[in-house]
Amino acid sequence: YYITNNLSKFRMISVKIKWSGSEYPLEQIPLSTTVKELKDLIKEHTGVLPVRQKLCGISLKGKPPPDDCVLSDLKLKNNQKIMMMGTREEVITEATTAPENMPDVVDDFEVPEEVMLRISERPENLDKVANRVLKYEFKKKFHDFREGKKLLVLDIDYTLFDHKSCAERGEELMRPGLHEFLSVVYSEYDIVIWSATGMKWIEAKMAELGVLKNPSYKVAMLVDDGAMITVQDEEGHVVRCKPLGVLWGKFPQFSAKNSVIFDDVRHNFLMAPKSGLKIKAYRKAHKNRGTDRELLKLARYLMSVADKDFTSLNHDRWERYCEKHGITFEDLLVNDS
Repeated sequence: YYITNNLSKFRMISVKIKWSGSEYPLEQIPLSTTVKELKDLIKEHTGVLPVRQKLCGISLKGKPPPDDCVLSDLKLKNNQKIMMMGTREEVITEATTAPENMPDVVDDFEVPEEVMLRISERPENLDKVANRVLKYEFKKKFHDFREGKKLLVLDIDYTLFDHKSCAERGEELMRPGLHEFLSVVYSEYDIVIWSATGMKWIEAKMAELGVLKNPSYKVAMLVDDGAMITVQDEEGHVVRCKPLGVLWGKFPQFSAKNSVIFDDVRHNFLMAPKSGLKIKAYRKAHKNRGTDRELLKLARYLMSVADKDFTSLNHDRWERYCEKHGITFEDLLVNDS
């Protein structure tokens, strides 16, 4: 028993800490290391105090492991990636004194709608979409699509979540009104989350934000970067985009008539230019979470057009449409209840 119980002292494991857009490899850590000691190592690399660290993707019996838990109890794989959420002390201070009137980061390029239409109709691009329809597996489909509902596809980074800022908890980086928005639009729309990242990180972010198990709405499906394709515009830019045709090919009840995708990057709409709504990017969460109401305004828009043929709409003018429509978000909450 003594020999078996002490084997972990001599066994080693390597992990990679993913934080703030970078990876920090921690090599040859004894499995007898505690979570507290692991956090101390992470602090040496990132500067984030252990008390401010939240480690995502590891658990003990379905719960966050306590600080005295040893790594051998966590069933980690060698070179496993662990996402860390946390903020350095100096960053917290800087966040409250951020300079005013900083310009927003914009797309690397904008594509006119008529050019997007030509790109979306090219035979070689349509072949790529058809190939994804055949080969992409929708492994994270949680709920059946409901008859008669429209399709709402949502990006994550900078649409629902400020993924560059740092915080102690994921909900501090969540776009204001997210749960209220999803609760209201769920009555008319089936919800799909599509991110240009891997499925592991999509699930981790959605779980951290409490999106996958909210009693007020259901997310039908998660889609990762494997469903994206690469296209070239008429100026030679080569980009990856999110072709809604992959969803339409698998689920023929949906089409351009009843589908809309929200993303902060316009070129993600290259293969479905009439179906994209470019949302204002949500950045600097510490500064903007008290004033951002983008999702609440968009809930008003989506509910106002829920009975429309989307091919007759110009989603670029959604704010103008809202100005002409009398319903308020508060009215939606009353009607929803």
